[in-house]
Amino acid sequence: MDVLSDVVTTMKAGRPKITRSRRTGRWGSRFGPYPGAGFHVVLGGACWLVPPAGEPVWLTAGDVVFLPHGAAHGTSDSPDRTVDRLPPEPAPEGAASPLTGAGLAPADDTGDHTLLLCGAYRLDRGVVHPFLRDLPDVIHLPARLGRHAELRAAVELLGSDVAEVRPGADAALPALLDLLLVYALRAWLEEQCPREAGGWCAALKDPAVATALDRMHREPARPWTVQELAATAGLSRTAFAARFRTYVGRAPMAYLTWWRLSTAARLLRETAAPLAAVARQVGYGSEFAFANAFKREFGTAPGSFRRAHTAAPEPRRPGEETG
Repeated sequence: MDVLSDVVTTMKAGRPKITRSRRTGRWGSRFGPYPGAGFHVVLGGACWLVPPAGEPVWLTAGDVVFLPHGAAHGTSDSPDRTVDRLPPEPAPEGAASPLTGAGLAPADDTGDHTLLLCGAYRLDRGVVHPFLRDLPDVIHLPARLGRHAELRAAVELLGSDVAEVRPGADAALPALLDLLLVYALRAWLEEQCPREAGGWCAALKDPAVATALDRMHREPARPWTVQELAATAGLSRTAFAARFRTYVGRAPMAYLTWWRLSTAARLLRETAAPLAAVARQVGYGSEFAFANAFKREFGTAPGSFRRAHTAAPEPRRPGEETG
């Protein structure tokens, strides 16, 4: 898997939540804060995004908004209210959603209204990729003619599939949400993440560092050395190590260790593979060495981590309070 695919894979815990709502007249809704990443897609009409900080943002049909840190925010027909003055998101009405068990708004799209698709992923903050931590609170991807055809297609497919309960929707909707997330992050990298900003913007756009990251992610169990990674990047060992640390924030071997253990955490959460098999998949020759390294990173033994996370509750809807 490439780095961006792995970022998407590791960020999710459980199934995403999604609702479709039709808003008319004077309206507004507050979302979050919640332990995950949220998104909004304007399927029709227009509205204002009321961000956690800064000025409101005008959204029109086809716009996508991604909020990677679950910050409190709102949507409204008017920019004249702050987040704390908006009411919590109302419970959706309509037919049962195959994805969430919550309701989807009726598919009557006639008249003067705003049609919104709102959702959230729950995140396991202990294994969130540092790329996600570097993202801004709000990513706004406006619909632009001729730009990001894949993202536009994902928006259209999602809008079509949630308009009514359709056969296969339980399988189609999670896959479409994954596509939406991939295409949104790809569009942000291409348009709004300049290399000169440093950090992960630079890491994923620098040919040498991006190549090394790609190799680590594709072959985490391989016994990499800094010299071998430098060779794949076409740099000297010293130059590669310095550039990698500058952009990624960790030395190459430190990042590789973190990635191996984060991959192990995902395998423990999502599979029933024996601990010894998980250890081998991420490059540890013994279960004992793997268990010690895992406990240093996550503060708990692999078996305890698996038991705690396989019984994790379903995520709240975006508008539900965290208490």
